[in-house]
Amino acid sequence: MRRVALRLVRDRPAMAALGFLVAMALACLVGPNLTGHAPGRIYPDLVSTAPGLAAHPRPETVRPALDRLAFRMRVTVAAVTFRDGTARMTLDAPRPIDPRMLTYLPRSDLFGPATILERSEDGHRLVVAAPVLRRFFLLGTDSLGRDLLTRSLVAGRVSLAIGLVATAVALVIGLVYGAVAGYAGGRLDAVMMRAVDVLYALPFVFFVIMLLVFFPAGLGLILVAIGTVEWLDMARMVRAQTLSLRQRDFVRAAEGLGLSAPRILARHIVPNTLGPVAVAATLLVPKVILLESFLSFLGLGVQEPETSWGALIAEGARALESAPWMLAVPAAFLVATLLALNVLGDALGKALDPRRDGLTAPP
Repeated sequence: MRRVALRLVRDRPAMAALGFLVAMALACLVGPNLTGHAPGRIYPDLVSTAPGLAAHPRPETVRPALDRLAFRMRVTVAAVTFRDGTARMTLDAPRPIDPRMLTYLPRSDLFGPATILERSEDGHRLVVAAPVLRRFFLLGTDSLGRDLLTRSLVAGRVSLAIGLVATAVALVIGLVYGAVAGYAGGRLDAVMMRAVDVLYALPFVFFVIMLLVFFPAGLGLILVAIGTVEWLDMARMVRAQTLSLRQRDFVRAAEGLGLSAPRILARHIVPNTLGPVAVAATLLVPKVILLESFLSFLGLGVQEPETSWGALIAEGARALESAPWMLAVPAAFLVATLLALNVLGDALGKALDPRRDGLTAPP
C-alpha cells in the first residue's frame, strides 16, 4: 500500500483532482453559510440577475424599484437623491400618509428601515431616508430571484451524498453477493447469476416509474432506485475475481485446514478483491451522480424544496434563452466534479496495477 500511495502522490493530475474534490466537498458543506444568502431566500426585485462583481441594486434600477414600492404604498415619489449609500426621498399622497406604509421598504430586500426626516402639517408629504442594501450575486440569480451560487452549493451536497451513499450500498451488496456466488459455484452460482441477469433486463427508467406509482418522488426514492441496480456490475466483477482466487494455493490451504466458508471469504477472498473493487467504486461515484442528474432532469428525482445539480440544470434548460447562466453554472459544477472523479479513478487503477514499476509477482 505504501508503493501504491507513493505512486498516486507522484501523479500530478490525480493530486489536482483530489484537491479539487476536497475543495468542492468543503465548499458544499461550508459555502452556503458564507455567501450571505439563504438557499430559499427570494429577492423579488432581483429576478434573473446576471453574474457579476457589482453590488445590487444598481443605481439605474433603484428608481424603478422605488416607483413600484410607491404604487403599493399608494404614494408618489416626488424626488429622490442618493448619498453615501442612503436614499433620501420625498413622498406625496392625496391624503395623509400612514407611517406604517414605510414597512414596504425593508420588505423589498433593497432598502433598510426608513427614517422620517420631515413631515408636512397636513401629512400629505413625507421626507424619509432609507439605506440602500448592497448585495452581491457572483453567479447571478435564478428566475425566482434566488442566489445561484448558494443553490448550486446546496445542490452539490445532495448530488455528492447520493453518489457516495449509493456507491457504498452497491459496494457492500455487490461485494457480498459476488463473493458468495463465485466461491459457492455450481447451482447456487447459476441461480444467483440468473437473478442478476433478470435485474439487468429491467429498464431502469421503467423501474423508477413503477416505484413512483407507490412512493412519492424524492431523495429516498432516488437512493432506493439507484442502489437497487448499481450493485449488479460490482457483483459480476467480484464473482469473476472470486472464481480466479478460489483456485489459488492459499485458498486451498485454508480449506485444507478446515476453515469455514464465511471465514475464508472474510479473510482470504474479499481482501484480495479490494484493489479492483476500489477502482470500480471510484468510477461508480460519477456514474451515480450523472444518473441522479438525469432522473432529476426528467422530473423523476429530487423535488422542491430540495435540489440537486440535475434539478438546477433542468430549471436552467427552461430559461436558456433569457438566462443562460442558470444552465451554465450548475452544469459547470457537475462537469468539473465528474471529470475530477474520473481522473482520480483512472489514476487509482494505474497505481494498483502490479505490472507497473516492476511490481509483477514472481513466478
